[in-house]
Amino acid sequence: MQINQLKLLPLVAIFTISTLSAQESKPTIPKRTYTTKAVTTSLVIDGLLNEESWNAVEWATDFIEQRPDENTPPSHQTQFKIVYDDKFLYIGVRAFDAEPDKIEKRLSRRDGFAGDWVEVNIDSYNDDRTGFSFTLTAAGVKGDEFISNNGNNWDGSWNPIWYTATNIDEKGWTAEIKIPFSQLKFGESPEQTWGLQVQRRFFRKEERSVWQRIPQDAPGWVSEFGILRGLVNIQPQKQLEIQPFLVGQFDSYPQEAGNPFRDGSDFKINGGLDAKIGITNDLTLDLTVNPDFGQVEADPGAIALDGFQIFFREQRPFFVENKNIFDFRFANGQDNVFYSRRIGRSPHGSPTLAAGEYADIPVNTTILGAAKFSGKTKSGWSIGLLESVTANEYAKIDNNGTRRKEIVEPLTNYFVARAQKDFNDRNTYVGGIFTATNRNLDGNFNYLHKAAYTGGLDFRHNWKNRNYFVQGNLVTSYVTGSPEAIEATQRSITHLFQREDAGHVSVDPTRTSLSGSGGRLEGGKAGGGNWRYAAGVMWRSPELELNDIGFLRQADEIRQFANVRYLWQKPTKTYRRASLRFFQSTTYDFDGNHNRTNYEINGDINWDNNWWTEAGFGHKPRIFINTFLRGGPRWRYSDENFHFLFFGSDQRKKFNFTLGYVGNQVQQDNFSFSRYVVRMNYQPLNALSLSLSTEFEKNPNKTQYVTQAGFGTITRYILGNIDQQTWSTTLRLNYSINPNLSIQYYGQPFISRGRYTDFNFVNNAAAEDLNDRVTLYNSNQISFGNDTYSIDEDLDTVTDYSFSNPDFSFVQFRSNLVMRWEYIPGSEIFFVWSQGVTGLGDPKNTLGNELRNQILNQKKENTFLIKMTYRFVK
Repeated sequence: MQINQLKLLPLVAIFTISTLSAQESKPTIPKRTYTTKAVTTSLVIDGLLNEESWNAVEWATDFIEQRPDENTPPSHQTQFKIVYDDKFLYIGVRAFDAEPDKIEKRLSRRDGFAGDWVEVNIDSYNDDRTGFSFTLTAAGVKGDEFISNNGNNWDGSWNPIWYTATNIDEKGWTAEIKIPFSQLKFGESPEQTWGLQVQRRFFRKEERSVWQRIPQDAPGWVSEFGILRGLVNIQPQKQLEIQPFLVGQFDSYPQEAGNPFRDGSDFKINGGLDAKIGITNDLTLDLTVNPDFGQVEADPGAIALDGFQIFFREQRPFFVENKNIFDFRFANGQDNVFYSRRIGRSPHGSPTLAAGEYADIPVNTTILGAAKFSGKTKSGWSIGLLESVTANEYAKIDNNGTRRKEIVEPLTNYFVARAQKDFNDRNTYVGGIFTATNRNLDGNFNYLHKAAYTGGLDFRHNWKNRNYFVQGNLVTSYVTGSPEAIEATQRSITHLFQREDAGHVSVDPTRTSLSGSGGRLEGGKAGGGNWRYAAGVMWRSPELELNDIGFLRQADEIRQFANVRYLWQKPTKTYRRASLRFFQSTTYDFDGNHNRTNYEINGDINWDNNWWTEAGFGHKPRIFINTFLRGGPRWRYSDENFHFLFFGSDQRKKFNFTLGYVGNQVQQDNFSFSRYVVRMNYQPLNALSLSLSTEFEKNPNKTQYVTQAGFGTITRYILGNIDQQTWSTTLRLNYSINPNLSIQYYGQPFISRGRYTDFNFVNNAAAEDLNDRVTLYNSNQISFGNDTYSIDEDLDTVTDYSFSNPDFSFVQFRSNLVMRWEYIPGSEIFFVWSQGVTGLGDPKNTLGNELRNQILNQKKENTFLIKMTYRFVK
């Protein structure tokens, strides 16, 4: 493969600038130290800070503003004290405020971070990369997150047990925090040395102040923490938590005449057990038996006309917690070696039904059990092991009262092992991952892989005070199965080995395995000064296959990329901060074809009044798509220009909004895209908040893929002029009676409609001119009847081929009403009402008529659920 050397110039330029800039040096910010002491009397957590034990230590003060005007005195000072006993760490905070009646006491659910708050970050591993964050608002709402990647990732799914109280007085407000040592991770040592940061949000001015100064141009967050000393002879506490749960569920839905499985209602009771066992203080074993993996919030509505799978984020607690340890994004976007939603997915198969038979097909595969062993040792090892088994899943089939079962999903074992090791004073890490999927096919499911394995290595090296970095990863995959399964993989849209103009791949129906590779290599400047830049290359070989337990959208791609960004970090009378970024990339396939070039400029600004603006534009002078014709030749799109503009009001205000527009335009009006966004948030009471987000998209395209058909010895790739419109609205309501009792509502109608006209077929897929690329059927060649288009291409009065009417109208409504009560720390009761409807409407109708006919006037499916958990903690 030959690639124009000019395309490598941005990469060379970026690394040259990095090398020259690395000669710069800046003074190191001194690290502050706080020394705590042990106390013998337990403290009462009431927010008053009046116990004698607090007098054992001095106040830490002299906070410095971190945002917006870094390294200046804050509007109001903050103080804190830290003491401990053999089981708990106690933190007391005094947040001074000359106008205590103006302290913002907004209630929210856990991790809401609304109003005034203080935050304590603890790097108990002392690894400069990870930490535990505890946030407490003036209203008493808790927030907790696990910090990783030196502050680039904050995982709000971590929910430890800890105790808090706040109080407002004439000096401002105070907070008391009590953290069990069992909720922190640290190794054995006569005296512990931990990283420490305390941060305060002063809401009225949207000001952040910190105990340990961290410049805004710092390369990370955790690595810049101050030091906590004085923790002498504390013993690591092995965590032991057992959490049984009980779920009662009643479903009601429209009755389906004659179908015994859809008689109008169902009721079931389910129970299970979750457990956390501290093998050591560093490493925890999570177990779940017959888990309840229901989601409080439904997946958003989506429809894809390009044939690719849609990525949905993980929302199930067992998989979300500690997900950063198992994460292995290796190339671009959502590509990941481990995509946990493969476990418990909907069954691959469907039953074979005779006339008059009805089937009850499970929505999800039953997870018999799962175990997770994860944590980080004091020596710098991050370790994660995950094992899960899903059951043989059967569809129940009824034939006039006679019942039988038919298997639709085989017994499957999923395994993931992940490890990383820090060294070089925590400036370098190397790691690896291994995954395995094994299915018990038992002569069935010839279309599924028998086994799938992946392995990966990754590394990152930082230098010059972590301002500069180089990082990379490598992934290999191996899948095996029957010839039918491997041929299906070769022909899938991820691979398309059957592409007729591909010179480097072809379908081999005798193969029983595939193996491929992918990876990424990148370097640049991450901190220091006002400049940031990076450049690199990523690739995915044609045979790379990850979709048994990972997520891979497309293989057969090599991409070079480079970006440079300038930051304005010192506030002025006009703005608080701003940035401008330039991005460039080129894409090739493994046959040496230059498929895409992309240039983009974008920027953002936070104005002095806390309003904000984001804008950008770009140009794509070359667009070829290997997958567009589903196995046909590479398809060329006309040159494209795109742009976007978003702006919004001060998000601290009780009413705030966001308005946005995204659009593009292609030469010869090949296609266009317009997306309009309106978001509004309103908090009329401290306890009540509402948000409404509406999006409307118009996506006309003269050459939307429809299907393909044989015309003699020729394959005709049939396209059409689509008028596609999509509308969705998401409504959220949160009412917090107190920090532990809340009511939440989520609702989203989603409608997407497409109408096709002006059908045409591909004439020369690579032609620059649209009129040479396709040929339009004339009125004598195409006719319509019985919802089918018939083509008489050679005008001999005989139909040469036909295709079904591709017009569509997809309608979906999902809603959840949830009352959550944390009646004791870590133990909860949920009352849930879910409602939904999904169907196909009439494409001739307007979106408004579809909303009325398919959502408002339809009888919906309802689920009423009560879930109770109790957390036993030792």
